Order: sequence, then C-alpha cells, then structure tokens
Amino acid sequence: MILSGRGVSAVLGPTNTGKTHFAIERMVAHGSGIIGLPLRLLAREVYTRVVERVGAQNVALVTGEEKISPPNARFSVCTVEAMPRETKAAFVAIDEIQLAGDLERGHIFTDRLLHLRGREETLLLGSATMKSILIQLLPGITIVERPRLSQLFYAGQKKITRLPQRTAIVAFSADEVYAIAELIRRQRGGAAVVLGALSPRTRNAQVGLYQEGDVEYLVATDAIGMGLNLDVDHVAFAQDRKFDGYQFRNLNPGELGQIAGRAGRHIKDGTFGVTGRVDPFDDELVERLETHQFDQVKVLQWRTEKFDFSSIAGLQRSLDAVPRVEGLTRALPATDQQALEYLSRYPEISDITDRPERVEKLWEACALPDYRRITPAQHADLIQSLYFDLVRRGTVNEDFLGEQVRRADRIDGEIDTLSARIAQIRTWTYVSNRPGWLADPTHWQEKTREIEDRLSDALHERLTKRFVDRRTSVLMKRLRENAMLEAEISVNGDVFVEGHAMGQLSGFRFTPISGMEGSDAKAVQAAAYKALALEFEARAARLHASGNNDLAISSDGLVRWLGDPVARLIGTDHILHPRVILLADEQLTGIARDHVAARVERFVNHHISTVLKPLDDLSRAEDLQGLAKGLAFQLVENLGVLFRRDVADDVKTLDQDGRASMRRYGVRFGAYHIFMPALLKPAPAELITLLWALKNDGLDKPGYGDLIPVLAAGRTSVVTDPSFERMFYKLAGFRFLGKRAVRIDILERLADLIRPLLQWKPGSPARPDGAYDGRRFTTTTAMLSILGATPDDMEEILKGLGYRADSVSAEEAAAFLGAQTGAAPPEAVASEKSDDESVDDADQPGEMTAESEAPAAVSEESVATYAPAPEEAPVAAELSAEVTEPKPVLLWRPGGRSDNQRGTGRPGGERRPQGQRNQAPREGAEAAGEKRGEGRRDDRRSDNRGGERRDDNRGKFAGKGDRQDRGDRKDRGPRPERDNNKSQPARFEAKPPRKEKPMDPDSPFAKLAALKEQLKK
Repeated sequence: MILSGRGVSAVLGPTNTGKTHFAIERMVAHGSGIIGLPLRLLAREVYTRVVERVGAQNVALVTGEEKISPPNARFSVCTVEAMPRETKAAFVAIDEIQLAGDLERGHIFTDRLLHLRGREETLLLGSATMKSILIQLLPGITIVERPRLSQLFYAGQKKITRLPQRTAIVAFSADEVYAIAELIRRQRGGAAVVLGALSPRTRNAQVGLYQEGDVEYLVATDAIGMGLNLDVDHVAFAQDRKFDGYQFRNLNPGELGQIAGRAGRHIKDGTFGVTGRVDPFDDELVERLETHQFDQVKVLQWRTEKFDFSSIAGLQRSLDAVPRVEGLTRALPATDQQALEYLSRYPEISDITDRPERVEKLWEACALPDYRRITPAQHADLIQSLYFDLVRRGTVNEDFLGEQVRRADRIDGEIDTLSARIAQIRTWTYVSNRPGWLADPTHWQEKTREIEDRLSDALHERLTKRFVDRRTSVLMKRLRENAMLEAEISVNGDVFVEGHAMGQLSGFRFTPISGMEGSDAKAVQAAAYKALALEFEARAARLHASGNNDLAISSDGLVRWLGDPVARLIGTDHILHPRVILLADEQLTGIARDHVAARVERFVNHHISTVLKPLDDLSRAEDLQGLAKGLAFQLVENLGVLFRRDVADDVKTLDQDGRASMRRYGVRFGAYHIFMPALLKPAPAELITLLWALKNDGLDKPGYGDLIPVLAAGRTSVVTDPSFERMFYKLAGFRFLGKRAVRIDILERLADLIRPLLQWKPGSPARPDGAYDGRRFTTTTAMLSILGATPDDMEEILKGLGYRADSVSAEEAAAFLGAQTGAAPPEAVASEKSDDESVDDADQPGEMTAESEAPAAVSEESVATYAPAPEEAPVAAELSAEVTEPKPVLLWRPGGRSDNQRGTGRPGGERRPQGQRNQAPREGAEAAGEKRGEGRRDDRRSDNRGGERRDDNRGKFAGKGDRQDRGDRKDRGPRPERDNNKSQPARFEAKPPRKEKPMDPDSPFAKLAALKEQLKK
C-alpha cells in the first residue's frame, strides 16, 4: 500500500482556532467541493452557513438519514459516513480527523483521509495530536498549526448550584444528564439538554434554546466536543468516566481537552472545572489542558476498502484482513460486521446468498445503523427481513414499512418514549434514503422526515417543559438586557410579568408561585413588586372609599374585602372590641396603610354594633342603676344569656322599675334564663360564637360553627355531640341538657305550658290537658311539638331542667283524676302566688321567677329516664310496641330540697304538707341552707352510669352565684317545720293559715283590687 500526501494540507490545533471557518472559506473559493463532518448536527450547521454564502440551489446536504440534492448543486456537506469513496470535486475537506483513532467509527475516518482527494485541494482538519501520524502515513503532507484564539483557565471545583451562568455541564449517561438538568431547573430556572441519542432537529432546538439566552445552562454529553459552536464561558465536568461501547474507562487528557476547549469563543477566554461529584484535577492534568499538550495519536483504526463479494465467507475473510502499513491497526468489528457474523449463521441466508451481487446486497443491508441500540441479534433479524425483501421482491415490502412507520407516528408519551420512537423512525428514514431499496422512495422520504420532525418537536417540547422554567428564563433574559419589565394584574388577582404568571395578589398580599428560588427568583420577584407598589396604592384608595357591603367578617376571623382577606381579628379583654391586624405586605406603607387600617376598623366596629345592637346598647346604657346595671354588665359579659339560678338573688332583689328599665333594652326575665331574644338568630349567634372563639382560642375547637346551620334551619332542639365544646351550644342559643340541647326561647315556651298545669287546683272546672293534682303534671303533645322531641327526649329534657318524676300505675292515675270534683275557693288559688310574683314581671305572664310556683332548673346536665305522656284526659299510660306490660305514668313535679329523702313513688291521693307546698321551688339543692346526705344537685349531674361530675357549662359566674345563694340561706333562720319533718315520712296535709301581709296602697295591684271592689258594689 503506497500512500502519498501530495496536495494534502492538514490544519491542526486545539479548539477555537477557526479551522471549520477556514475550511468553508476555502471550499466556496473553488468551483465545487465537498466537506465531511463527524455529526449530522454539525453538518446541518455548516450547511446553513454555506447556503448563506452561495445560495440553497448550490448546496446539497447528504447524511445517512437526510438528503437535500438540488439539481445543479456545486457543493456538498456530508457526514463522514455519507461521503463518497471517490469524487470529482475540486475541493475535499474532512473535519475532526482525530476520530480516526476512535474504536467504533475510526476506520471510516481513516479510509477517507487516506483515499479521498479533491482535484485541486484536500484539507484535513483536526487536533494537533494527529501531526506525527499524518507525517508518517502521508509523506509530503503540508502541516499548518494554528494557535487557539483565546486562553483556557482552570476554575477548580464548584457545586452544580453555584456554577456561573453560560456554563456547559458534561456527563456521560442520559440518566445523569436528566438528573443534573432537573436540579438546575429547580435551582436556577432551567437548562438545555444535548445528547447524542437525540435527533438532530431536537438537538438543534435545544442548542438554540441555550444560544438565544432563554436558559443559562447546557447539560450535555461529549457530543458538544465535536465542533459545535456554542457561547460557553465555562465547562464543568460532572463525570470523568464513560462507557466507550466496550468498557467503562477514564477520559484521557486529549478527550478532556477536546470538551473543555468548548469554553470561550473567538477571542473570549474560557474556564473549565469539575462539580462536587468529581475529584479536582491534579496540577499536571490542569497544565496539559491549559497548554493543549496531549499525547500524539500513534495508530489509526483501519478496515480494508477492498471487499471480496464472491461469498459470505470471502467477505468475512476480507474484513479480517490486517493493514500492511505501520501506524494502522485492524478495527474491532463494527455494527455492520457484527450483523454479518450473526446472519452468516442462518441457513436461509446462506442458501439465498449464492452469487456476488447478493453478497454485496447483504453487506449493503448490514450497513443499516443501529439507532435503536438493541441487541445485535435483534438488529440482525431486522436486516434479514429487509434483505429477503430486496432479494425476492427487488424492493422492501412497503406494507411492512408502512406498518412500522404508522406505529412510530405518535407524539404522546414522555421523553424516553418519544426518544424510542425517534430511533425507530430514523431507521426507516435511512431505509427510504438508500438508493434502489424502495419503489417510491420520495414518498417515504417525505413521510419519514415529517414524522421525525414532528416527534423531534414533541421531544423538544417535553425536554423544555421538564427541564426549563420558561417563565424564569425569559424574565432573567430581560433583566440581563436591563429592560424594564412589564407587569400586569388580572381581575382575578393573577400577576403577570412579561406575560408570564408570577403569583397571586389576594387583597394586599402577594404570593409567588411555587418553584421560584435562588437569586434569580429574587430579582424576578423584585420586578413584580415594583408593579405591585402602584397597585397597592390604588387598592388602598378603593378600599377606603368602599361601602360596608363590600366588606365582610368570615367565620375564620378574617375581614374580607370583595372576597379577599385584608385583616384578621384577634381577641382582647373586651370581647365586643377585638383587635384588627392588617394582612398586607410591606409594600403597603404610609398614608395608604393608615387609610386601610382605619377603614377596616370602622367596618368591624359598625358590623358588631349593628348585628349585636341589643347587646351593644345594653353595654352603653346609662339609665340603668344599681342592681340593674350589675345584671346588665353580667349579661354583656355572658353574651346575652344568663342562667337565672346564677343570679337568683339579684333578680329577687331587683325592683320592678329596674326590671322595666332592662326590658326596654330587650332583656327578658324567663323562668330559666335572663336573655335577649333578639340575639337568638343565626347572624347574631354566629358573630357571638366568633367573638368568644377569638378570645378563648376556640376557632380550632370541635364544634365551632357547626350549630349555626342548625339554628338557621329553625330546629328547636338537637342531639348533642359529646366531642363538641359545650360552650358553643350556649353561644348558639341552645341549652345543653344531657343528650339533648334545646333552644332557650323554646324552653321558656315550655315553662308557659307547664305553669297553668301546676296552678290548676283539683276540683276546678276545665282541667287543662296534662294537669294532675295541682302540683304535678304529665307531658302533653303540645310540649313534644314545640320541642321537636320524642317522649324519650322529653324525659331527658325535663330531668335536665330539674323536674323529678313520681311513678304511678295508669289505673291509679285514672282513678285519681276521676275522683277530682268540685272547685277550689278563689282564695286558695290566689294564695298560691307569692308576694314577689305579684310585682315580678307583671306584664310578662309567660315569665316566672325562681321564687314562684314555676319550676326552676336544678342542673343543666341532669340525665334521667322519661315515660311517655298521655295525650288526652283522663291520663293513661302510653303502650310501647316492644313491651307487653303497660308502662307506669310519670307525674312530673318541680325538684325540691327534700328529693333526696323521699321515695320514688307516692300514692296518688296523698298530699304534701301545706308548708312544703308553699316553699318556693329552687333549682336543685342550692336553695337549701343545710347539706344533704347525697350531695348538691345544683353543681353536679348524674350521668347514665350513675356517676357524678362537675357542671362545666355554668361558666365562671355560676360558682359565684351558687356560693352567694347558699350564704344567703344561712341568714334566714331555722325552719321548724322542716326540722320536725326530718324523722317523719313525707305526707300531704292541708295548708296552715297564712299571715296576710299589708298591701302597699301605691301598688298597681292595690289599685286593681280597689277597682274590683267598686265593680262589685
């Protein structure tokens, strides 16, 4: 083999010496020319540059997968594999000739640089490491060494997140590239991705993303070392080991220098270094990289260009030939040779390949690139199918081709799926560009090219969506250009900067969208806040001028303006005057902030004083004096509801004028409660609950807000939930009575129904339904109706109110009622009223004091059983569907002090002593001065298991009232009649004569009595 270097020039040097630019200039200076490049991506770049110089009609692009061939093209840009073995062009150039030493593709570069020549000029471009081997193989060659236009410096080790902008990060596996790109996206806004497995169109799009400044980082494999012209300031090695197709090995200094040399363009210096995952380079390696001193290439990969097509065995022998020239070494079997080895073992291949033209056709089919990176056996099977079609049919079966193309024509899926489809379609693009393989090659070339472009665009979109934050990248580009960012705010509060969503403006608070971190994010947010400053001032002016209908207080304690939170309420010592905290960013300052704060506080005060007007008026009342003022203060502190037993002594002492003055403010003195009916509505109850929760940290307590819908629905009673905070029942206007809670005003209506039943006297005409003996009663349908309760619920409610039940049989009750005849004298009826009742709520017949004959509650939570009540007189016990025996009739009476000493039943005709009948019913044992053996029922309740516990629902005022009441009883002196009865069984006797008290002549009742006397006369 005789080789010569006459007419051949080699331009050698490190990266950034302008070699490719020089070759383009030399080619267009000739009448025709051809240039070979190592990558299809680089071929596309050079093709574009040549077209700009001489026009598209004069330039052809030829690669294994793409062919653009104008009829009169004078210049051809090719990949090295697609270069012809012979040419008549005046100029020939081969770039990156140092790849002749590559184990996988080296033999192709070696063949071209040894045998392909231009008629007028041949130019070889590559690294200075090729100098000695070129002089050895091509005697007479002209060597031109060019220095690097800029300097290269080592920058040491840095974490990936601290790398400077315009950095290319190099790794050698797709997984590592994707992981680094994801990290860069989260920390710095995004990165472009370049891998050899990507289609050229996708790589071009990704490189364009970086070159145009949309992203500041490029994550790539060593593909960027093959002549790609990039504006890279720094190259960082995230790995220094790679798999070369045969083994994992460390990169040699020449390979590191080829990649690091991408930093710095033209006369701009560049730097290189490593990330935190790679050990820092040693000083010797750094010096070699900075000075571009690398080991010379000693041998080139070689494979014969003279193939023996006489038989498959002859072809294999020719491929195993060894070079006879020093400096060349036989290449390892490439993909095509490996496929031939597999196919030669198939009997059907051996049988059909029986002449030289078929052997040549088989070798042509074996040249199909393995884009899919599948196993050699699978790749050989595909080649076998194509070869059988070519031999038997003359062309590839287009039905089979169409089916394969159709399967790849889908753009759904993620990155790996699209990459696999692109590899599939590239295979058929190669097939469609092979001369003579298809009956209609033009159709399939266009079809496959269209599908590959569509898949490449979809892959670029997926890569960009996954690894690039477009919003941040565009905004950072604008900031680098020192441009004033344009910001706008939609009607929904979405903030856009340069058309990209930056966050949400709610009220006077801006919330950036997630994913914005680092110094870049701070710069972008600063630009957004500049636009928000003006918006804050405008919103403050609108809020200051807005009406009360635009503001609202929500159940979570937030003050909202047009739905957006602008302030939060915080509880204070004065429950009706919570503190207002603005919810606004620091951009709301000065007068604008003062206006917002003043307007919100004015609204809060107005809202509370309007919704809770009765309570507010009572708190400001100046005409109340003495005990009335004290009661009003307690009522305000308890948000409109007091249990009458807690203030029994005060109410008893309060004169009629004091009561009348409080009634003018909407206060009602009921049998069980002192309350304000106007507050027992959903809106006041909801606000009262909120104000209490703010002061007592109750917003997160169970049951908060759950009872307001019940009140709004008009429910008069509700089953209690043991998990709820018990205070919420009272705040919503309900009284907690064990397993059932009843609305306060409904309980007062119940008292109105019970009162006439206890005032009726045996023998009087027209006995009311439910009346029994004047001191006991049975439940009626009317009671069940107003409470919305069942008979079982009614028993629970009455026991909770302090009533006690005597059990008698239905026959005994019927007999007793049948024996009641005659009418009681009017004096007896009149005597049943106490002197206190004569002046207590005279204009309110439905109200009764704790000292009157009306029942008073012993405990809010007393639990007992209750028997069904008859609906018609005479009284008869209701029958249960499950129980065959009739249930006894329960006769309800107000609970007294001696309940703990009397039995559960009493004969129907037995009467209590008159002294006991005249005693005012108290709410449990709290009215008694002495202790009872079984404990006080006023501050304990019996649960269903017979145990007792403290009443938690009485509030802080209850205990005080109880103690005061018990202390007052000690001053009342001994009660002989009770002392005498301690050792005797309870019995009913006639009432002893009562000493009449002189009537106040100025009393309205005295005047009424005088009027009656006049009418009688």
